Order: sequence, then structure tokens, then C-alpha cells
Amino acid sequence: MRPGRRLRITGLVLAPLGILLAIGTWLFADFALGGHSVDSDGMRPTYEQGDIAFTKKIHGSGLHRGDAVFYHLPGRYSDTDTVFQRVIAMGGDRVSCDGKRVLLNGKPLREPYVAGGNPAGNGTTYDVVVPEGRLFVMGDNRVTSNDSRSFLTDGQSGTIPVDTVREIAFEDAGVVVVTVLSALIGAVLVALTGIGCGLAGYLIQRRAERTRPVRVTV
Repeated sequence: MRPGRRLRITGLVLAPLGILLAIGTWLFADFALGGHSVDSDGMRPTYEQGDIAFTKKIHGSGLHRGDAVFYHLPGRYSDTDTVFQRVIAMGGDRVSCDGKRVLLNGKPLREPYVAGGNPAGNGTTYDVVVPEGRLFVMGDNRVTSNDSRSFLTDGQSGTIPVDTVREIAFEDAGVVVVTVLSALIGAVLVALTGIGCGLAGYLIQRRAERTRPVRVTV
């Protein structure tokens, strides 16, 4: 097979493949990943006001204690429907505070993320058994966060339904961004390589045709 034709075939394979990979990467990122600008100081010092929290989109499944989550609960707060807080306890857990420590199932909860090393915040005391299918959530800045502790008398001990959680924040967002960008750049490079091969093959083939000797019959 002539070099020009070989390059054109390579280009015809790589160009659409790269375009499909780029589109697939973009659609995956749009469907599975997200991001929010943090608009309060309730999650300080983990997330400062104005930070971008990159997230994985979920629908109430795959949650763990300690996850920083965005949940959608219209009517809970007057100024927003989407709230950013941390899962402290899940269905069946007992979470309590004696005014100084937060205990989970009777054991002090290790929370290196809380502001000022103060897990009790303003000293509110509580003792809650989380109903199945619900979550007890608090902000990392316990002094200012308006969270489950503020709704202890709502009939559900301040807990929220699991299925209101829409997204989980990535603790190491840089890895996610680099991975997605690398995949997208790689797909674009494949497409450009294919286009380059196709163009080079076309030019080589045209040049060969122009320089091909013409047989003259007398």
C-alpha cells in the first residue's frame, strides 16, 4: 500500500475516533461531575467562602460518614434550596453532644476538619438516634453553621432524607480536574493527529499523481 493511501486511512480512523472520545469525555464530565462556588463560611476551614467545590453527582446512594455533600431541600432555609454540609451520622446511628464533644455510637468522633478544633461549636447539647433513610449533617465551622442542630424539634431531630443529597464533594479536587482535562486533551490530540495524517496522505497522493510518468503510445 502506498504511503499516501496508508496515511489517509489512518486519518480516517483517528479523526472521528478522537472526536468521539472528546464528545464522550465532555458528556461524562457534564453528567457525572459538577462544581459549586461556596457562598458561606459554614464549611470553613475546609472550604473558604468563594472556593470552588468540585463534586461527583449522585442520587442519595454511595454515602459515607464524613462525606461533604450538597443536598437540595426546599423550605428548610429561606435564602437557598441547595446546602453544603457534612454527613455526621446515618440511619441507625446515635449521635450526641455533651457540650464539648461529639459522640457517634457512644465513642468520641474524630473530626480533624472542624474549625478551631471545636466540634461542639456553640455548646448545644443533643442526643439523636438517626431514623433509617435519613442523615444528621453539620458544617465544619460549628460556631456559625446552621445545620441539623438548628432543627432538633422538627419531628425528625434535624435529620434530612438521604435522597435529597445530590452531590459529594471531592476532597482532592485537583486530581479530578487533571484527570478530566488530560482525557479531553488526549482525545483532541488524537483527532488532530488523524486530521494531520489525512491531510498529509492526501498531499502525498496528489504529488505522486502529478509526478507519475505518462506513457505515450505512437
